[in-house]
Amino acid sequence: MANEKILIIEDDKDISNILKDYLTSEGFIVNCCENGGNAISAFNSFTPDIIVLDIMLPEVDGVEICRIIRSSSLVPIIMLSAKSGDIDKILSLGVGADDYITKPFSPMEVIARIKAHLRRYKTFSTQATNIISDKKVFGQLIIDSKGYKVTYKDKEIHLTSREFEIVDFLSQYPAQVFSKEQLYDNVWGLSGFGDLNTIAVYVKRIREKFAEYNVNYIKTVWGVGYKWEVGLDE
Repeated sequence: MANEKILIIEDDKDISNILKDYLTSEGFIVNCCENGGNAISAFNSFTPDIIVLDIMLPEVDGVEICRIIRSSSLVPIIMLSAKSGDIDKILSLGVGADDYITKPFSPMEVIARIKAHLRRYKTFSTQATNIISDKKVFGQLIIDSKGYKVTYKDKEIHLTSREFEIVDFLSQYPAQVFSKEQLYDNVWGLSGFGDLNTIAVYVKRIREKFAEYNVNYIKTVWGVGYKWEVGLDE
């Protein structure tokens, strides 16, 4: 993964410098931005492969920056916050962030997550440009694995890349139950890292988007996890 570019948007210079030192030693090209007001111009000029973005920033906060970037790019975004509450987490994931890390954190954990997201983003980019169709059909719901697209009655259900990956993974194994740990390992590609409550946040958002079309294929198996329930809306 050498020479891939990482943009760190963080107003705490100590944190930025530590992350930059670790990431540079891993072969990454790192650029740091300390002010939310300059973040979008830094993103446009640096064109990073992944972004590490703090929520609390001067002038423009990280949630708004994430929202702006996500409106035009699918580049992976990892949010940082000193708060451990669910409000920041839901806000971040709701505007399209791919992951969330609470301070204080281990630099090695951040590096592990960055590498995992870059691997998955490369796979996504390759699939998105592949003209070969690979579709799963459930009644009038169509999941296009190559195009990262879900449609119902020919209308697209707009999902973030991470939301799509959860849908795509579960739908590969109808009726099989997966725990939060298994979903995190298979979708995020990270074993032993991260907050498993993130899964519940994403599933909730997927269900909300599906509900707009009166469909629901993800079933909660209480005390166990989630499964793709074939036939609920066919």
